[in-house]
Amino acid sequence: MSSYLISNVSVVGAAPTDVLIRDGVVAAVGAGLDAPEATVVDGTGLVALPGLVDLHTHLREPGREDAETVESGSRAAALGGYTAVCAMANTSPVADTAGVVEQVWRLGREAGLVDVQPIGAVTVGLAGEHLAELGAMADSAARVRIFSDDGHCVADPRLMRRALEYVKAFDGIIAQHAEEPRLTEGAQMHEGEVSTRLGLTGWPAVAEEAIIARDVLLAEHVGSRLHVCHVSTAGSVEVLRQAKARGVRVTAEVTPHHLLLTDSRAETYDPVYKVNPPLRTAADIAALRAALVEGVIDIVATDHAPHAVEDKECEWAYARPGMLGLETALSIALDVLGPQWDLIAERMSRTPARIAGLEGHGLDPAPGVPANLTLVDPAARRTIEPAELASRSRNTPYARMTLPGRIVATFLRGEPTVLDGKALK
Repeated sequence: MSSYLISNVSVVGAAPTDVLIRDGVVAAVGAGLDAPEATVVDGTGLVALPGLVDLHTHLREPGREDAETVESGSRAAALGGYTAVCAMANTSPVADTAGVVEQVWRLGREAGLVDVQPIGAVTVGLAGEHLAELGAMADSAARVRIFSDDGHCVADPRLMRRALEYVKAFDGIIAQHAEEPRLTEGAQMHEGEVSTRLGLTGWPAVAEEAIIARDVLLAEHVGSRLHVCHVSTAGSVEVLRQAKARGVRVTAEVTPHHLLLTDSRAETYDPVYKVNPPLRTAADIAALRAALVEGVIDIVATDHAPHAVEDKECEWAYARPGMLGLETALSIALDVLGPQWDLIAERMSRTPARIAGLEGHGLDPAPGVPANLTLVDPAARRTIEPAELASRSRNTPYARMTLPGRIVATFLRGEPTVLDGKALK
């Protein structure tokens, strides 16, 4: 295997030092390292972070390869500084069997750009009626540990309880898309002043909060692990805070777009801003940011949701919800949090890796640790051009925005997947 010497780099914001990578692991960290056989990467002005880990990615394969493939999504992830992503189950066919999750897992291995860990469906076909083959997926080569019907809520409380009880046997996690469907029928955006003015059917905050409240009670009763996807309201933060204070085994994520963009974006009727859950208010954003810093919200997850042109460039009512996120997530985190490198590493690498049980990921560069890391130039600023993104889709809400930070390099087990900001595969 190759050897690399990253010189004069700041490890998670500390004083500049050298990092030597050899045989897939970090061989040494310290000033003045000498390795004549190693390829030198100049880390002056750069920050080394543990490779980012995304707990919520839509790769669309199998079934919608026109929007994204495992390979193209993996390339986007590597360019965004990620070394591992968890692929959601709403593919076609749905990832509700051992065969489908193994297919996604193998496609990820073949691409070789990031570790792709499939998430299995909770219910057959995401229909919310019968439990999927949870045990078979857990025992498969993919070793699935997280299950989600994301895009659909497991609305039946009896079924949700059964799912929580089932995965407890192997310390699995149910990741819930919290949306009471009877409160969001026909919803187009956040229910509030803007939706009233625009005449669009509203998606009320209580539809999210009610499901989270129910599910933390179920998780507490069963003693199982619950993860709440894409938290978007201030009320949800309060429910989570109370649950964590009681010791409920619940974790939660927030997306970059819910940390930055408000429901006022819908005033343009540009479907790129249509997402589920919808963009909320400035007060919600403030609560989400504070909860992320506090740790009530555990991680940032992208909810990377690529869509083909015909599914987005149409009338708002007919557009599919979702936004790209992998290539811009770290920049949004920097914009929102500033250069709080330890906090960014915790929320975007260490904690998501720990939640997902991804061995070898989420570890700060140190001797003997697998060399999964990313190098960031915090002084750089870049303007987002959709045509330059690696994803097969172009539905980024950040088009032509200038954002801080640039991924210079990403290493997966000691081999670069990105160098000088360019993917190597």
